[in-house]
Amino acid sequence: MTLASMTGFARIQGESGNVRWTWELRSVNGKNLDVRIRMPAGLEILEPKVRERCGKLLRRGNVTAGLSMQRDQGEAVLSINQNALDAVLAAIDLLKARLPDVPPPSLDGILGQKGVFELKEPEDDEETREALHSSLLTTLDAALLDLVDMRHTEGKEICQVVTGHIDRIADLTGRAEAHPARQPEAIRQRLEAQVAELLDASNGLLDPQRLHQEAAILATKADIREELDRLQAHVKAVRELLATGGAIGRRLDFLAQEFNRETNTLCSKSNDVELTSIGLDLKSVIDQMREQIQNLE
Repeated sequence: MTLASMTGFARIQGESGNVRWTWELRSVNGKNLDVRIRMPAGLEILEPKVRERCGKLLRRGNVTAGLSMQRDQGEAVLSINQNALDAVLAAIDLLKARLPDVPPPSLDGILGQKGVFELKEPEDDEETREALHSSLLTTLDAALLDLVDMRHTEGKEICQVVTGHIDRIADLTGRAEAHPARQPEAIRQRLEAQVAELLDASNGLLDPQRLHQEAAILATKADIREELDRLQAHVKAVRELLATGGAIGRRLDFLAQEFNRETNTLCSKSNDVELTSIGLDLKSVIDQMREQIQNLE
């Protein structure tokens, strides 16, 4: 199963009879799947089906689905607006009662009042509307497939970048493990030198045995074996997730946080400049990797 980015775009046009339309789909990063729909008036009935179709193919991301439509001008039908005509006739009756000497308006004068005559587009029957709705959803399905393809294409590219980062992390972890400064003998010699300096500087006021006990405790705390083991385990886990594919963005983001936690501890325990430098390089690579991971579904 391939990886998918949460970023993508698709645009598809369609037509049926005298109606033409365009679907535009856009998706960006999001914690969950959030679908926002923009439909022309009268087509709100399709929104649940649009949302359902998006949910079947997409797992995460802020998705905007927009539909624009154009209808060719058909043969308009002339009709009388009964409500407007009744209002005009009622006004004429009122005027007759108040102005009995005024001659009544002519028929063409009545029909010439604004709103009495209307030109209306012929309304689609039920079968025509259902056919249009079906065509709209079919075009949406094609647009969704294009969006998914684009997200998968970008997901493959992100996978390659993350693989490079994880290789770098594995290399730096190996360098930290092999570094001479973390060997027990090196730690012992360094602490012994520090204890000797303290004894010389104290003129015998400090207890040598107590200093050696404190040095032993510091040597234990300086051991980064546990952090290295966890870093190696996280490297293995990321490689397995990348090989599995699918919607693994959340799990990868969690592992990136764990990488950062172990690296911070490694840096805090380090008492060698070069080992600390390796830890800082690890932090830099982990931050770069996490930026890429947060684009994944």
